[in-house]
Amino acid sequence: MNATQKNLRTFYAIIGTQTLSIIGSRLSGLAVGFEVFRQTGQATPLLLVSLFSLLPNIFAANIGGVLADRWDRRKLMLVADAGQALCSLLLLISFASGSFQIWHLYVLVIVGQVLASVQGPAFMASITMLVPDEQRDRANALTQLSGPLAGIIAPILSGLLYAAIGVVGTIAIDLATFAAAAMVFMFVHIPMPSGAHAEAAAKDGVWRSFTTGFGFLWSRKPMLVLVMQFALVNFCIGGAMGLEMAYTVSRTGSEQATGLILGVSSVGGLIGGIIMSVWGGTRPRIHTIMPALIMGGTFLALFGLAQSTLWLSVTVFLMMFPIAFVNAPVISILQNKTPPELQGRVFAVLSQISIVLMPIAYLLFGYLADNVLEPAVGTADWARYAPLFGSGQGSGMAVIFFACGVLMTVSSVLAYMLPMVRKMEATLPDYEAQATPDSETGTADETREGLELAAAG
Repeated sequence: MNATQKNLRTFYAIIGTQTLSIIGSRLSGLAVGFEVFRQTGQATPLLLVSLFSLLPNIFAANIGGVLADRWDRRKLMLVADAGQALCSLLLLISFASGSFQIWHLYVLVIVGQVLASVQGPAFMASITMLVPDEQRDRANALTQLSGPLAGIIAPILSGLLYAAIGVVGTIAIDLATFAAAAMVFMFVHIPMPSGAHAEAAAKDGVWRSFTTGFGFLWSRKPMLVLVMQFALVNFCIGGAMGLEMAYTVSRTGSEQATGLILGVSSVGGLIGGIIMSVWGGTRPRIHTIMPALIMGGTFLALFGLAQSTLWLSVTVFLMMFPIAFVNAPVISILQNKTPPELQGRVFAVLSQISIVLMPIAYLLFGYLADNVLEPAVGTADWARYAPLFGSGQGSGMAVIFFACGVLMTVSSVLAYMLPMVRKMEATLPDYEAQATPDSETGTADETREGLELAAAG
């Protein structure tokens, strides 16, 4: 077996066990969510879990990238998997002993997500070292299928497993999948990059990594506007969907129906991804991105109006279906417009900016759901809204979904109307053009100097 074949076997072993681990984590996450909502009857604890899952990604994305360039990636991923397994074990002990308190979950979620933020960049960087160029598109496509597959399998099984073996048994399954994933890293070899470029990247500090990436976006205003629109979109759809479990359980009164609805949402994302990979989207790509955002916002609003399992499933499917029509073209635009040596830092900043508003959404929507909107249901004042949103449990949360959908739709329409956004692919030069002397952006040296000045500022 030659080195290429051996590396490909390593990649497939890793992606297979990591997919299994993701399914296990989704199963235990849903079971814990059911248990917490059953004990508290409130949406705020679930939104706080989402908040604490998000914060490490905001603050540690650049740290994960720096560590992945400096240390052995195999060992990083092994430590991250083992650490996350330990978090699952401690949570299992907390539930099994009857001493569970909600703060236990918050602490373990934060620790687990810090470890995940270290593991993610190491894994993505390892693909380059394990998979040859001609097979990398297929490899990246496989990594993108792990989440939707877990999103289909886990919700369907979670309601059944929660009823059969409870939260403790479900966490035990998650623990076993972590152990399987960690075991692979003990026996494989992942090459590390070498040479001057790798050594230079390894010396880049965390703050410098952020400022350089942000400076590049700042110098290309249409790209920055698009990224800022993503931040607002994630505020709307990401923040609202933090209520999804509490909302669907309240609407349907069934964990099994909730699992079905969550599974259907992942089916929508998976089918959209398959169609996008075959079709490839429009040229310019912006005419795929913005209509997809508008469609997603429209069905997010309709999800808030749905009151049966059938219509909740239909609207969430159509809301998730266009997600791939947004993510893939945006990545392609940034890859075309960003010099390869800056792409890691630019994508890290993109990730950070796009989720920076979501903590506000989690805190705000949790407060509104538990303290304002749900208590208002059934009162005399609510009677005027009941024909639209209903009068049972979950009707107050429905207002949040509807309002977020309207805001996402309207803001996306307004962004689409901006000429600088519609024409960005024509007006912003590809990175090859930036290296051409006397181009409108200056010489390669001038461009690099401008980025460093922006970063320093």
